[in-house]
Amino acid sequence: MTELFDLFPTPLMHVAGAITPEHAMALQQHFVAQPGTANQRSSALSHTRVFGPGDDAQLAGLVATLLPHVAAFGQQLFGQSLDWTIKELWANLLQTGGSQSVHNHANCFVSGVLYLSQSHPSARTAFVRALGGHEFSFRNTHEGSSVGPYTAQKWLAPQPEPGDLILFPSYLLHEVPPNQGGPRVSLAFNAIPHRLDAWGYAVSFQP
Repeated sequence: MTELFDLFPTPLMHVAGAITPEHAMALQQHFVAQPGTANQRSSALSHTRVFGPGDDAQLAGLVATLLPHVAAFGQQLFGQSLDWTIKELWANLLQTGGSQSVHNHANCFVSGVLYLSQSHPSARTAFVRALGGHEFSFRNTHEGSSVGPYTAQKWLAPQPEPGDLILFPSYLLHEVPPNQGGPRVSLAFNAIPHRLDAWGYAVSFQP
């Protein structure tokens, strides 16, 4: 008998309908009206300022809705149900032709994207295999090779609907390919647990 094992997989959580389409539309209209700053690498992408969870009345109830999903995902990362804080949120407006370059998020453990508008399939969030690492430096990529979970260099998140949420470890590299559709509005955020304990040596992340 031959068995194939998936060693140390990376979790990513997709929550369909984390908020209602009506709530997503209201948030979309609210944040599109906010002043934006152009992205350094794509003039067709802009971002609102970074909000703390108490900085905007529209965010107070939203954070309460998102936190149980963050805690459920955090339990997969750390093996325990922990208390979590969403420390910062910001909205992204991606116009036709815009893209988001490869990046990850610092000073946090869980990151999320809440989709507030329809999103063209071309602009699905793409996750990228880390540069470097411990795997082989050689590739076997040509018309005769197949792409699977062990050979792929990118993975596309499910096609989102307004109100859908994805959660992922903050170190995971991700990007948005060039948007071939209409305006795409999303809300990104970062979260940290209140405390991590390694056999009595605890680290607190509370403000």
